[in-house]
Amino acid sequence: MNKIFLWSISAALAGFLFGFDTVVISGADKQLQSLWETSDVYHGIVVMGMALWGTVIGAIFGGFPTDKFGRKNTLIGIGVLYFISALGSALVDDPVSFAIFRFIGGLGVGASTIAAPAYVSEIAPAHQRGKLVSLYQFNIVLGILIAFLSNYLLRNTGAEPWRWMVGVEAIPAFIYILFVLIIPRSPRWLISKGRIEEASQVLQKIDPELDIRQEVADIIAQSKTEVKGENVFMKKYRFPLILAFLVAFFNQLSGINAFLYYAPRIFESAGLGESTALLSSIGIGVVNLIFTLFGVFLIDKLGRKQLLFMGSIGYIFSLSMVACAFFFGWGGLWVPFFLFIFIASHAIGQGAVIWVFISEIFPNHLRASGQSFGSSTHWILAAIIPSIFPWVTGLIGAGYVFAFFAFMMVLQLLFVLFMMPETKGKTLEELSKELSIKKPAVN
Repeated sequence: MNKIFLWSISAALAGFLFGFDTVVISGADKQLQSLWETSDVYHGIVVMGMALWGTVIGAIFGGFPTDKFGRKNTLIGIGVLYFISALGSALVDDPVSFAIFRFIGGLGVGASTIAAPAYVSEIAPAHQRGKLVSLYQFNIVLGILIAFLSNYLLRNTGAEPWRWMVGVEAIPAFIYILFVLIIPRSPRWLISKGRIEEASQVLQKIDPELDIRQEVADIIAQSKTEVKGENVFMKKYRFPLILAFLVAFFNQLSGINAFLYYAPRIFESAGLGESTALLSSIGIGVVNLIFTLFGVFLIDKLGRKQLLFMGSIGYIFSLSMVACAFFFGWGGLWVPFFLFIFIASHAIGQGAVIWVFISEIFPNHLRASGQSFGSSTHWILAAIIPSIFPWVTGLIGAGYVFAFFAFMMVLQLLFVLFMMPETKGKTLEELSKELSIKKPAVN
């Protein structure tokens, strides 16, 4: 079991780079706009938003290399993209070149949301799958915390601190590449390619007490229900497709990525000074990490549905209070306080659940393409919302924006109560049979 944890955490380090890459730009946000004298629209869409559009492309097309070349090879390629992006972004002198290198990093982020959860879900025992796959999310929030901390420590480094802020990512990218080289290939992917003997050897390493012949037979039996030429958009897979869409849709309509991208700016607009805003951002990272640990601990005990229910309640309360703080001019630390509750609600709910849930609900042969659909939905919205956030906030005010996010979380609560099934403790083959043939009873 120690081997499984080591392999899972190695693959999940892609999430660390995901979190670091997504948030590190927040420290350079205002520096870059001032340096290149760009408008809010240009700055939001090109300078800040281009990485997210790269993420969209990576999510849309990341299923192909994940299936064609394997989960492991794709994870190695992702590390290379992160490394190139970090160095390139730090060395450029114009907004277009900066956006191109940020776009390259975005490709890695998008592909990682497919390859890493798929890999871990396929090597993990059913009773520990939630915990092990959610290590990816744990690494995301660890990367977010380290990025906030790094930005604070590097804020006065050299004449242009932003270069150090974005360039330092090359170090963890290189370390990640070394780690992912040691992991074996996914046994389910190997079986799908007819490499039965190699898959059996990996399964033996995963669990020496496992009945290898029976395990391989079960996986092959599930694969025999597959029809050549099937795709994830066929009618029989409509229910898991809808589930993936809605989980990803509500994840972003909470406003989480807009907040993480612009946390210092939001805090400053609420009346905090620049240094206090950066420190508050570090506090967000700490809260995110602590409650993600709770989510990792509870996801196989309480289940995915219960965590998302708890998170929805916290979302509705915290976002409503943030909206009120802006509407009624509550000063001091009210906005950071309520946003800390927002982050805690996200960490224990959507943060812990999304990548686990999407990696579970599709059959083995369509897992990468199904995750690609869910990730693409997530990242298209994650590109649009932060890109327009400065413009919309300036147009109608932060209070109305956060009130809208609160309303969307009411809709998420209804989804959780009346539509979302529970997946904990079931094998991937069992879930494939339940979700792909008929709509299951909601537990």
